[in-house]
Amino acid sequence: MKWRNWILTMLIIWPLMAMAQPDKIKPLDAMLTDYRYPYPVSYLDLHIQNQDLKMAYMDVMPANYNHKNIMLLHGKNFNGAYWGQTIKALTAKGYRVIVPDQIGFGKSSKPAHFQYSFQQLASNTKALLDHIGVKHTAVLGHSMGGMLATRFALMYPQVTDKLILENPIGLEDYKLKVPYKSITWWYQNELKKSYASIRKYMLGSYYAGHWKPAYDEWVNILAGWTQSKDYPVVAWNSALTYDMIFTQPVVYEFKNIKCPTLLIIGTRDRTALGKPLVSDSVRATMGLYNKLGKETQAKIPGSKLVEIPGIGHLPHIEAFPKFIRPLENFLRE
Repeated sequence: MKWRNWILTMLIIWPLMAMAQPDKIKPLDAMLTDYRYPYPVSYLDLHIQNQDLKMAYMDVMPANYNHKNIMLLHGKNFNGAYWGQTIKALTAKGYRVIVPDQIGFGKSSKPAHFQYSFQQLASNTKALLDHIGVKHTAVLGHSMGGMLATRFALMYPQVTDKLILENPIGLEDYKLKVPYKSITWWYQNELKKSYASIRKYMLGSYYAGHWKPAYDEWVNILAGWTQSKDYPVVAWNSALTYDMIFTQPVVYEFKNIKCPTLLIIGTRDRTALGKPLVSDSVRATMGLYNKLGKETQAKIPGSKLVEIPGIGHLPHIEAFPKFIRPLENFLRE
């Protein structure tokens, strides 16, 4: 009986122990000053919305440059650093790789006041390409970066040679199912986040309950922000970008994309914003990437679809070989 009680007790407390904040979590300021990216970071000065801001970016030029470029756009819970392995593989093939941190993310400025739109972020990104002298590039967007990459391709078709969407969010219109929440509500929700809640979300939503040590870094960055005096402004920017995602869908414009397009979809993914705000029956209809990938391919003229069975929201982290092969093949075409 004692052993049985001990086992039952451990079944209850072990998940909590596993998600307890590790000692190595350290506070990180708003611009991640003490966090090192895999390649040198530069900054573009922007004067937008009546304020001076800095946009961080990596611009990695290979020794064997093949005169082709690719720009990598990060997701909402990430920054340019998580593209490190992708940058290494693509530069080895001769591609120049440009990786911006959008305003409000990573090492870029976190303004106290900003009207976020995918058009504004796309315009900032075009200004970066102009600054570094890149006139044509392939554009790869992951998660929220997929929505931005879509908007960029629609706004700048003359710049976008190819478009690659890796498990993008926004393949469905969330506001049709999720009740509206104010920016203040999102802000208060962000302020409640901790190492445990961030890891729990990623564990369940991204990795289907299977954790690897390599995933720790992406939790630790977000958790480090929660430990900083700068967290209120980081949380405020996060709230503003939630509102952008919900109120500015791109799903209705896929039909207007003109460039060659590849969808790389981990079919286990069930990511959809606002799931906790809907009923179980509605939740079961959201984020079905095994269906959404096929539906989106049918909407984008001439697009190609590569499905990766058993893989979730981050193919380039969870199953890099299965991600990089179709990407490299598509870029060579």
